[in-house]
Amino acid sequence: MRMTMIALVFATSTTAGIAQAKQPLEQVESITSGLLWVGIADEIRNVCPSISARMVKALNYINGIQNEAKALGYSKDEIDAFRTSAANKAELRRRGEAYLKANGVRFDDPNTYCALGRAEIEKSSQIGALLRAK
Repeated sequence: MRMTMIALVFATSTTAGIAQAKQPLEQVESITSGLLWVGIADEIRNVCPSISARMVKALNYINGIQNEAKALGYSKDEIDAFRTSAANKAELRRRGEAYLKANGVRFDDPNTYCALGRAEIEKSSQIGALLRAK
């Protein structure tokens, strides 16, 4: 009987530990989507001469993403490792390019970036909130 109780306590504590384990940061959709929107806004403002960044708003947004990750239990080292990971950068780049293409951007035509930027600003999307038409 004592052995059964010990096994039950061990099984329960092990299961609780698994349930509390953090998922990899790259699987936290709110974090990756937030970084994706920032990256797309940055790309638009770098290519389109008639659109600029709302820098203070962008920095506050980025700080909010970092604070969310911390609140979810991720350490500064984990956040930095995620942020600097070549694999994560490549995945965000792939998703960003897919978004741009799906929304009419032709990479050889800056005017298509401008059109998307103005559309994002007009609809007050998260991307648009980070941009300003000059």
